[in-house]
Amino acid sequence: MTAVLAVVLTVLFSLTALLALARLYRGPSLLDRVVAADMLLATMVGAVGAEAAVNRHATTLPVLVVLSLLGFIGSVALVRFAARDGS
Repeated sequence: MTAVLAVVLTVLFSLTALLALARLYRGPSLLDRVVAADMLLATMVGAVGAEAAVNRHATTLPVLVVLSLLGFIGSVALVRFAARDGS
């Protein structure tokens, strides 16, 4: 059962990452690209969290915290840039 769950999660996270990369590449505006990058980062957090849950260990918790903080700080920085720029 765990192997099937791991395969299903891998397929779903890979599909999500590919769609986010496609939007990152094709996005017509800067905001579309930043949202796609944020989605890619959220997918990475989900994948690392799922890996930790499937393997039942908590050694990746610092990685999850760093990735989450990176996503939050990046989003806040973009909003401040967009508000100052007037876009």
